[in-house]
Amino acid sequence: MRFWLWMTTGMVTRQWVAIHRKHHRYSDQEGDPHTPHVFGIWRVLFGGALLYSRAAQDSVMIAQYGQGTPVDWVETNIYSKHNFAGIGLMLLIDLALFGPIGFVVWGIQMLWIPFWAAGVINGVAHWIGYRNGETRDHSRNISPWGIVVGGEELHNNHHLDPANVKLSKQWWEFDIGYMWIKIFEFFKLLKINR
Repeated sequence: MRFWLWMTTGMVTRQWVAIHRKHHRYSDQEGDPHTPHVFGIWRVLFGGALLYSRAAQDSVMIAQYGQGTPVDWVETNIYSKHNFAGIGLMLLIDLALFGPIGFVVWGIQMLWIPFWAAGVINGVAHWIGYRNGETRDHSRNISPWGIVVGGEELHNNHHLDPANVKLSKQWWEFDIGYMWIKIFEFFKLLKINR
């Protein structure tokens, strides 16, 4: 998962974790690094990645909320020192797999996460949608089928129980991320702790 984060966003694990934890601590109020209720829906929707980038520069916040993240050789010597090399590696992989059209594939990938994860999930999913339960924030489920952003479309469900790997709560909700987790678990590639 750290490798995928590095290749698709250039973010360092500790930064992503710290920003996510701070978001849950101050969700939809002053202190939240990317809420539409402080920054406005349009700024989060179309500039969510810039809000992430700005928050990632806050070393005090990273130290406070990033505790417990891996500090192994790979994290220290590759992901942290050469965070944008992952994006370059993704480009090389796309070019190797798809030839010249790989550049277009890579471009779509580079736009996908900033818009869908940083914009739609952090913006729209705190603005409109349905709720399966009350939280102290404005989180919403924007679709009962979490397919586009790995299940995060069920965002109110995530805020109801943030440590749960399964984001679907109703029988009619589908979380594609959980489907993959169960497949990986079946093949003994991971173990679900909760």
